[in-house]
Amino acid sequence: MVALSSLQAVQFRPPQDLSLHKCRPRSFIKCRIAEPTGEPAPLGQKTKYMDGFFEKAFMTLFARKMEKFAAPAKNGSARIEKGWFDYDYESFVDVSKRVMQGRNRMQQQEVVREILLSMLPPGAPEQFKKLFPPTKWAAEFNAALTVPFFQWLVGPSEVVEVEVNGEKQKSGVHIKKCRYLENSGCVGMCVNMCKIPTQDFFTNEFGLPLTMIPNFEDMSCEMVYGQVPPPFEEDPVAKQPCLADICTIANPNSSFCPKLEA
Repeated sequence: MVALSSLQAVQFRPPQDLSLHKCRPRSFIKCRIAEPTGEPAPLGQKTKYMDGFFEKAFMTLFARKMEKFAAPAKNGSARIEKGWFDYDYESFVDVSKRVMQGRNRMQQQEVVREILLSMLPPGAPEQFKKLFPPTKWAAEFNAALTVPFFQWLVGPSEVVEVEVNGEKQKSGVHIKKCRYLENSGCVGMCVNMCKIPTQDFFTNEFGLPLTMIPNFEDMSCEMVYGQVPPPFEEDPVAKQPCLADICTIANPNSSFCPKLEA
């Protein structure tokens, strides 16, 4: 169980209407979940998605960037660059796993940082800082953008009210069941390839604090824009054990995921 007591500065308000996760025909951003309910599948079952043009474009863009840092595939075949619609989510996750091979926690996070920077035009971080100084408005605006633009990566989410440093604001994003964690089943991949580098990128490169709080019991996650993340050593995820029931490389004899070692 992940204890979150160290993050007392953040208090989450539960979503008022969980039906927001369901597909709504008139919505501008259509739900891509293929489940009959329009909701993520229950815990223990993998959610089915229908990925369209934009989803596959994002998958391919990130996967191609990551391939440059990835270990060869298990079949030992030579690397052949795939076309723009040859990547699906499973192959995207496979590339992520191969990036982790032979690298420690810090090296994995540095690779993600380099990939994110490579996708931006020169001077983009400085321009972001000018456009979005660390204010309540900037935090709420980026939370609103996260919902449609991160859906391909993490699945359905919604903006929720949070309390940051004693002030209520709608700068939280509730991810009901993270697609990345659900498909990888790996604590280390969640932390090293998503949580920490994303937090660091927004906080250090963009100057807008971001804290991500994954829940490994139900695979949900909270993103809090405006909240300064704790040092890794003080973050509850630092002591998170493997998900032994679903992780193919889990070490049941370790008190925490080996991929979290420095």
